[in-house]
Amino acid sequence: MTFLAIDTGNTRLKWALYAAAEVGAEPLASGAVFLETIDSLAEDQWHDLPAPTRMLGCVVAGEAVRRRIEEQLELWDVAPRWVVPSAHEAGVTNRYEHPMRLGADRWVALIGAHAHIEASTPGNAALVVMIGTAVTVDALAGDGTFLGGIILPGHGIMLRALEGGTAGLRVPTGDVVPFPANTSDALTSGGTFAISGAIDRMRRHLAASSGQAPRVLITGGAGWKVSPHLDMQHELVESLIFDGLLRIEQQRRAIQNGEADDRLRQRM
Repeated sequence: MTFLAIDTGNTRLKWALYAAAEVGAEPLASGAVFLETIDSLAEDQWHDLPAPTRMLGCVVAGEAVRRRIEEQLELWDVAPRWVVPSAHEAGVTNRYEHPMRLGADRWVALIGAHAHIEASTPGNAALVVMIGTAVTVDALAGDGTFLGGIILPGHGIMLRALEGGTAGLRVPTGDVVPFPANTSDALTSGGTFAISGAIDRMRRHLAASSGQAPRVLITGGAGWKVSPHLDMQHELVESLIFDGLLRIEQQRRAIQNGEADDRLRQRM
């Protein structure tokens, strides 16, 4: 069975093809395109791939983008399937007030983070941080319960908001420095400090709630920009959403095939 995983954010679509849906597996092939070029996937990056037998994806860019992806999937005889957040899945419990309103990418990343934690330090609380067009910082208890999280603008949105609302701030991207002495550095440092400060505040909230030091997992296309400026132990896990899609598919297949035990069924 070949398995295609698709992660569609607000800027790019990322995909990976696996020989089987197993967490931690290395992809047979992978790639990424900006949303503007989705319509060339079937003719370009996907043209010579072996046909996947199953696919699962998450999309936060809206219904129109989802339909465009499904048109490209017509290259193969594979049914499009998309993750919809729920109250429970793959060992994670969703405490959002309205579980289905949680972003699909956040939900999948939480499931990927839970799989990551359970494979190395079971029972450890985790802070799941996605840094992209927007930034989300989500708290995951040691038992797999999603407690809640925050959303704030990413670097690009912050800069565009300042450019649109303040005269004379159309300047190149600067550097992150302790005491910015020019406008470019001031803007870049301000955005980075805002994001890193939000991560630290949520880390302290989760540490107080859980009574332990949470692991901090960073993912997203701009994670590398913030990582050097975090004064805390953390891990960059670029594959977190793919890991979540693999875990969801793995667990759904296990239940479908009658391989899951009663405890696992109750958790899902």
